[in-house]
Amino acid sequence: MIKLLDTLPTAPPALVLRPWEQDDVPALLAAHQDPQMRQWLVTHLDDVDDATRWVAEQEGARQRAERFSFAVVEPVTGDAASHRLVGQVVLKGAGGGASAAEVGYWTVAAARGRGLAGLALRSLTDWAFATFAADGLTRLELFHQVGNEASCRVAEKSGYPLVAVLPPLPPYPQNGHLHVLRRGEGD
Repeated sequence: MIKLLDTLPTAPPALVLRPWEQDDVPALLAAHQDPQMRQWLVTHLDDVDDATRWVAEQEGARQRAERFSFAVVEPVTGDAASHRLVGQVVLKGAGGGASAAEVGYWTVAAARGRGLAGLALRSLTDWAFATFAADGLTRLELFHQVGNEASCRVAEKSGYPLVAVLPPLPPYPQNGHLHVLRRGEGD
């Protein structure tokens, strides 16, 4: 049985990981205009319609337990009721008794270098193993292109050791790194 949560309970107090909302579209679209993100991400959101459709797709995938994509937001200083988008974490393929699933993440330019990607990834990792271990989840895999050194650092600092270099596979034009964390490691 898969329990769908609105917010990941293990997120640090300064961050909230929650399902995407249509109100996130402007910030999501702005994030996707960043040249660094466009360099590494396969999906590019170019306009409001793209971003609106993407948010709706994330909700549908979450309801089908195929993909759990979370907006990573932090409180706006001086306004406890408001949050700003700082990134995304995602868990793919964890349902249906899978022993392995994939994780991913990105951060907006203004949030980079603050350790937020690692905090969000560790929260997602804890949640994934707590939620899906009874269904057989024992392994989380993280992929990135070799040239993405920042992603490599986040993965390794978050307990995901590099285990293989993979050849280019469409849609990725470069060799890739495979990082793997097994349940019980990196605690």
